[in-house]
Amino acid sequence: MNFCVSRDGYGAGENQSLERPFGHADPGSMFSWAGATASWPNRTDPGGTRGLDDYFTRDFSNNIGAEIMGRNKFGPQRGPWQDLDWLGWWGDEPPFRTPVFVMTHHLRPSFTLSDTTFHFIDADPATVLAQAREAAGGKDVRLGGGAATVREFLDADLVDTLHVAVSDSVELGAGSRLWESPDELLDRFQLEVVPSPSGVTHHLFWRK
Repeated sequence: MNFCVSRDGYGAGENQSLERPFGHADPGSMFSWAGATASWPNRTDPGGTRGLDDYFTRDFSNNIGAEIMGRNKFGPQRGPWQDLDWLGWWGDEPPFRTPVFVMTHHLRPSFTLSDTTFHFIDADPATVLAQAREAAGGKDVRLGGGAATVREFLDADLVDTLHVAVSDSVELGAGSRLWESPDELLDRFQLEVVPSPSGVTHHLFWRK
């Protein structure tokens, strides 16, 4: 998976809403390192930076056959679905371009936007992963977030590799937390830390 957190370990802030997908966190600050790269998936203008950050951004879709995400990454609604006409934050062409499995206790019919199909699954992480693997057709499964979903899969020992970009200039203080310290994962993972001139620090984990 590829994920971005604040200096104090939060992937998103509090009070998520339709207008503020990351709550009180400013996504422009959290993801400025990725948005500036030439390979940013949502880039519509030419240009952008090359180098270390672009390498990780370019790797976003490399050999990915399916994605898993939590419901809060799909949208801000809680409880039973009130508006089935609303189809997520990404417009008519989501950047995933694979089957996407959304973990939720409230099911709704699958739908397709461009070359991305969203499926809504009420199951434990291992079951969701098995379905995503089958859909991936031999390619990798990306764990897209949010932080609570990533922790579920970490706690179930279902993650092989991680890339976490820490935005060192951003401190949130509250929200959806991935970790208090990356050292929490060192019992199961090797870790290499690579600072970038953009001000983020890339943490690369792989299973021991």
